[in-house]
Amino acid sequence: MSSLDQFASEFASLAWGPWLVFLLLGSGAYFLIRSSLTPFKHLAHAFAVLVGKHKTKSDVGDVSSFKALAASLSGTIGLGNIAGVAVAIQVGGPGAIFWMWVTAIFGIATKFFTCTLSVMYREVDPNGDTRAGPMYVVKNGLPKYMLPLAYFFAFFGMIGCLAAFQSNQIVQITKDLYFENIINFEYFAGIFLMVITALVILGGLKRIATVASWLVPFMAGLYLIAVLIAILLNFESFIPSLLLIFSEAFNANSAISGGIAGVIITGIRRGAFSNEAGIGTEAMIHGAAKTSHPVKQGLVAMTGPIFDTLIMCTLTALVILVSGVWQDSGSTGVTLTSEAFSQTLGPIGSIILFICVLSFGSSTIFTQSHYGTVCAKFLFGENAVKPYQYFVILSVGLFAIVSIDFALNIIDGAFAMMAIPTLISAIWLAPKVVEISKEYFKKLPN
Repeated sequence: MSSLDQFASEFASLAWGPWLVFLLLGSGAYFLIRSSLTPFKHLAHAFAVLVGKHKTKSDVGDVSSFKALAASLSGTIGLGNIAGVAVAIQVGGPGAIFWMWVTAIFGIATKFFTCTLSVMYREVDPNGDTRAGPMYVVKNGLPKYMLPLAYFFAFFGMIGCLAAFQSNQIVQITKDLYFENIINFEYFAGIFLMVITALVILGGLKRIATVASWLVPFMAGLYLIAVLIAILLNFESFIPSLLLIFSEAFNANSAISGGIAGVIITGIRRGAFSNEAGIGTEAMIHGAAKTSHPVKQGLVAMTGPIFDTLIMCTLTALVILVSGVWQDSGSTGVTLTSEAFSQTLGPIGSIILFICVLSFGSSTIFTQSHYGTVCAKFLFGENAVKPYQYFVILSVGLFAIVSIDFALNIIDGAFAMMAIPTLISAIWLAPKVVEISKEYFKKLPN
């Protein structure tokens, strides 16, 4: 297993070099400038579309805009916001959270462009189902000689959308809290997760979106209330913890390795894992949303980084920082976050977190499985759907028994590869988004 861990670590380190940081941040800055800050100017309208105020009979797609966002958020609001934040603080120090914020701010513009394009270039198959995502943007929007980029995305999408981190962390927190003395608990838990996953994902996107639309708002509300109470009970540490995020953002000694560059890369890497802006996964489900205009769904999609990174990740980070456990605990990932909740809220804290982890983690598994299925279908056709879904179910059990580093590195590396075709196609077609955006906003009442 050590050789596999080494391979995964080297793969992720190579993939997440400075070049990818430049690509993610540079493209986000370009989208903001190219759009003349359009995403930020129309945030109020975006939330209005989200709650259905501009719904029309001409909306076309598989799921509602809200369900698309809920399903998308179930793939982002999850263990990336709970365990991923803990990893960011452990590896990059508190300053890594600042760089997660940066990715979210740029990610708002990036999601607007990538998800608008996903609706613009989506396809409808003979069964009436919508096919969307960066691979279809490349296929239908770029010259034919760029088609290999579509296959490149789909290949790594099948890997990156495996629920490695979610399965691993659900099992870790369950064992650490309640079954620490059970021998081979990981195997039993992995099998149980496989059964639950099978029951949901074999039902397709509509079942996944329905489950997510119920789970995500309720769990996000419970988590939000718990975190706010934890912060209020430890309010004297709130301002110092917040200032620590800023002061450590450029501290060369914050990261375990790599100095300031290590802090930045860690924050951006975990930020990308949190909100997936520029990775392309979210474009697959937003592209399938019922909407009368591509820009409307682009506006809904761009609210994602606000919810999952600027709000949820920040709240998790503050609980960990005000608790103080990050300074001397030897725990990793979700267990560190659990210790922070216990420290700030008492025994009820770890119970609340456990419930949220189970809900967020499982909903993420369901949504990610859909993303991977879309990629498999693009590469190999309809006949590949069931085999890939069975592969996903099997992988849930396999990743339950590996190390957290292996699970995270595999997904991080694949995400980095997926960002290449997603951002190249979005930059290439950005003028198209700007053009239809101007047309759309001209028709809005002042």
